[in-house]
Amino acid sequence: MKKLIALFMLTGMLISPVITKAQDASEEASAGDSTEMVEEAAAPAPAPVVVEDDIVVEEKPFHQVIKDKFIEGDPTYMTPVLICLIIGLAVALERIITLNLATTNTKKLLAKVEDALDQGGIEAAKDVTKSTKGPVASIFTQGLMRYSEGIEMVEKSIIAYGSVEMGRLEKGLVWISLFISLAPMLGFMGTVIGMIGAFDSIEAAGDISPSLVAGGIKIALLTTVAGLIVAIILQLFYNYCVSKIDSLVNDMEDASISLVDILVKHKLTK
Repeated sequence: MKKLIALFMLTGMLISPVITKAQDASEEASAGDSTEMVEEAAAPAPAPVVVEDDIVVEEKPFHQVIKDKFIEGDPTYMTPVLICLIIGLAVALERIITLNLATTNTKKLLAKVEDALDQGGIEAAKDVTKSTKGPVASIFTQGLMRYSEGIEMVEKSIIAYGSVEMGRLEKGLVWISLFISLAPMLGFMGTVIGMIGAFDSIEAAGDISPSLVAGGIKIALLTTVAGLIVAIILQLFYNYCVSKIDSLVNDMEDASISLVDILVKHKLTK
């Protein structure tokens, strides 16, 4: 029993320094960890790094976008559509200017003709109409020139010359109508040719790949859009010209009836 106790005591004496060293090491480690934690807590947190986005997307001007799309659509197919737009606009602007210059204040002209008839007769009335520009004044001049042949001849002359003036007003509209029809056709032709090129690329490669057909389809879509835009623009100008011609024709008809009434009145009073 005493030997067993002595053995336990000897074992305890041998193990105690190791335990003590382990405790000291653990205390030092814990102290070091606490010190590092204190230092980390004391140290200020690093400021977040703010990365400024310096990439700014620059918007292209409208004319540059149109130019890029024109080139992307292949000038071979886009140029005929552009020519239709230029010529169509030129004809439309010429017609608009001509029709606006042909507009006449019919009430004022009728009042002048009536005063001239009362003061100087038919010749004075002719001088008034000849010095006035516009289709209405030209019709009046033709009617007054037939006054000596009777009122019926005046009416026939007004009707006949009115048809001539109406034809002059409608001059050039057929070209605008042509370009309205031609521009989409040229666009569709570019569409068909672009699709044919896309299928040729597929056939040559033996595989369907988006990169192969994208170019042809893009040309097809751009030419179609260009043709439709040109047709829409020219259609607006065409409709304006037609409405202006209708207004002028109505004025000519009303003024012609009023002129016949004035001549009948003048003949009766004479």
